[in-house]
Amino acid sequence: MDRTTQTASNGKLLEVRDLRKYFPVRRGLVSRVVANVKAVDGISFHILPGETLGLVGESGCGKTTAGRAVLRLIEPTGGEVLFDGAPVYRLRGEELRKIRKQMQIIFQDPYGSLNPRMTVGSIVMEGMIAHQMYPREERIERALKILERVGLDRVHFYRYPHEFSGGQRQRIGIARALAVEPRFIVCDEPVSALDVSIQAQIINLLTDLKEEFGLSYLFIAHDLSVVQHISNRVAVMYLGRIVEQASSDELFSNPLHPYTKALLASVPSLEPGEKKTRRTLSGDVPSPLNPPPGCPFHTRCPEVMDICRTEVPATIPQGSGHTVACHLYQIDPSHR
Repeated sequence: MDRTTQTASNGKLLEVRDLRKYFPVRRGLVSRVVANVKAVDGISFHILPGETLGLVGESGCGKTTAGRAVLRLIEPTGGEVLFDGAPVYRLRGEELRKIRKQMQIIFQDPYGSLNPRMTVGSIVMEGMIAHQMYPREERIERALKILERVGLDRVHFYRYPHEFSGGQRQRIGIARALAVEPRFIVCDEPVSALDVSIQAQIINLLTDLKEEFGLSYLFIAHDLSVVQHISNRVAVMYLGRIVEQASSDELFSNPLHPYTKALLASVPSLEPGEKKTRRTLSGDVPSPLNPPPGCPFHTRCPEVMDICRTEVPATIPQGSGHTVACHLYQIDPSHR
């Protein structure tokens, strides 16, 4: 059976429900919890087989924390994640190990994410050894083929990470993720640490691998032009919450939330003579340690109303899978 068809009965490969991750702030001799940093504060989304969901927002909005909590690399404070219908947070032992094989991650930092004491071959084969995949000779041959598939040479198998450029190290990270035959990969800002000249190569490689191996991605980024190129759908995060979700075409052609509009207006245009209406955001992003009451964006929103300062907006469907969490559309659904 094709891997892209092995999904839960609702057709969703991954489903995230009300995911929360709070980091306690402790003080005093007994380390008493005095507050919580609400890095992720109740987000929900899903990913279909063969689909890429882009997760965007400013630095510090909780994107990376959300991605790692989905994979259970960090334990969540609350919520639920279903992978192929299986409740990830309830699994233990062998069941958890099996599902980890299907869910991998490509880290943002190609320098810090590779063990400098291990050869490239050992890094790529590490997951196969942990999951007891293939005899030794077959593991070596598979690792060599994967290295070639991501644009490296077989001779690189015996070298160490410090001998490679940033783009090459990220290719090693991609090979490591592919080695265990996953179905879903969290791409945690995989090109943000790379030169612009290399970014397009890595994005094109990820796109080709997705089609070739039937992969699904959660693609975390702050560069909207990259997200537009690779994503089928996009979710916009602000201060630990998702404020808007839509298909990529819909979001970029018809943004609804004031925050989304401001993000898109900040992207430089490549068209000669094209002018954009700038939506300048005043103030700084509030601290997740002490988020503002009501709508988290109201302190910077150019269209703020009194209700925004006291009540958290509900997520409102706008048709065709487009949702927005904003009081403007709760009061006037036709608002644009």
